[in-house]
Amino acid sequence: MPRRKKNAGSSSEGTEDSDFSAEHTDSSESDTHTVRNTRLTRSSLRLSRNSQDIKQSTDHDESPPRTPTGNAPSSESDIDMSSPNVSHDESLAKELSLKESGLAHRPKRRRFHESYNFNMKCPTPGCNSLGHLTGKHERHFSISGCPLYHNLSADECKVKASSRDKHVEERTLSQRQDENRHSARQQAQAERQLRYKEKVTEMRRKRNSVPQKDKYMEHRPSHGSSREPLLENITSDYDLELFRKAQARASDDLSLTGEKIIRNNKKEKLRLEGQVTEGGNMIKAIVFGRYELDTWYHSPYPEEYARLGRLYMCEFCLKYMKSQTILRRHMAKCVWKHPPGDEIYRKGPISVFEVDGKKNKIYCQNLCLLAKLFLDHKTLYYDVEPFLFYVMTEADNTGCHLVGYFSKEKNSFLNYNVSCILTMPQYMRQGYGKMLIDFSYLLSKVEEKVGSPERPLSDLGLISYRSYWKEVLLRYLHNFQGKEISIKEISQETAVNPVDIVSTLQSLQMLKYWKGKHLILKRQDLIDDWKTKEGKRGSSKTIDPTALKWSPPKGT
Repeated sequence: MPRRKKNAGSSSEGTEDSDFSAEHTDSSESDTHTVRNTRLTRSSLRLSRNSQDIKQSTDHDESPPRTPTGNAPSSESDIDMSSPNVSHDESLAKELSLKESGLAHRPKRRRFHESYNFNMKCPTPGCNSLGHLTGKHERHFSISGCPLYHNLSADECKVKASSRDKHVEERTLSQRQDENRHSARQQAQAERQLRYKEKVTEMRRKRNSVPQKDKYMEHRPSHGSSREPLLENITSDYDLELFRKAQARASDDLSLTGEKIIRNNKKEKLRLEGQVTEGGNMIKAIVFGRYELDTWYHSPYPEEYARLGRLYMCEFCLKYMKSQTILRRHMAKCVWKHPPGDEIYRKGPISVFEVDGKKNKIYCQNLCLLAKLFLDHKTLYYDVEPFLFYVMTEADNTGCHLVGYFSKEKNSFLNYNVSCILTMPQYMRQGYGKMLIDFSYLLSKVEEKVGSPERPLSDLGLISYRSYWKEVLLRYLHNFQGKEISIKEISQETAVNPVDIVSTLQSLQMLKYWKGKHLILKRQDLIDDWKTKEGKRGSSKTIDPTALKWSPPKGT
């Protein structure tokens, strides 16, 4: 260890070791003196006025020296060593410069006039952008807030604003008085309300019957569409004032929400780029095959994926990913071209696969998470082992694309033939929903059971099922040739639950109670309408029972 050189200018309490070695003391002292002189030059003007006061205060201050953060030093390295070549003003300049350097990392706060763009101008010809239609702002930059466009002046807008505020205060005061009145809800209208109603009726009757045609004829050619048409004498002054209030309120809302719209646009841009959204963990859109689908509801994806604005999915194995690049690499290696499981139905491009939740657990979990993005009442996500999933696909030269699916319990004590049903948004309103429902009832017929969907149904599911039940009943009544009919026979023939049949007949007004008996009315007008629609629709989106190759699983 090199020997330490003692500082000759130490305090009277004792000498302290210098932080520099003996060999480099002279050069270090000269460099330090140069740096300190530079700091003194920058701070000399600032210290010229108050150096005497600071010096007097430091003479009486016997507290230990402070660090740039204002705390007492924790070690010798934090203490400024005094030197005979350095004056007291130089030490003060050093301390002040250190404080400034400690705050240099903080961003400078921008004032309103620095961030406000005063170069913007109102697009109305001849307008100086002063005043506002609401009377609350000094400037405006759009037609909606331009007094000149509305054939007014800035002073008139301020007067109207003060009168509106006064009217609001009076109305608020009167409402408070009515609330304090005992049993105000049970009393008749107050005399003040009746007088105000008569006043409004009288004001609406008053109208200047002498139209100023010359003024109207000169206004339109001279200003064109750059000004609002003259509205006087078009209606009563009371209604015109109501319209002016609505205009001012709309203009105020636009001025207040301008920044919010900009922030939302920026947020939407980040969302479309696939970056993290601000706010709740909800996926806004998914990329699924060649479609980009906007989601409807929250789905419990893992948090690292739920925070993304956009999710990328493989349409064959349903694996979800974070970016387009990962999806592209996955598609180059993915060997799946159809759902796992057994293909139990095929007619043309339409196929249905039976997937066991116990054998293909990951696929079924991903399918449930995907379905929750478009279903509100779905609660099954991960416990998929007791269920069978029937996945409908449409095939082309690239593979079998997911159209929709429904799930059912392997052992249902209430004979539910559907637990959850979904048609993908890109295939909605094309007849695939009824095909899925018809296929579920076809399986019930093979099992020789009467089925019904599990409740509660979603809004779209209820509409689809009621439409299907109506079509089944009208087809049965059209083909029925007997004289007597019973609900039990209809249920055995169609595999529809009797409760669903009764509710559908009641909605169609085909079930009547007469002389202690319930009668089914055969409404020919409804049957004719159904035949017409059936002829236009064709038979391309129907289930063919002969194409089903399936037997009920063992144990069901």
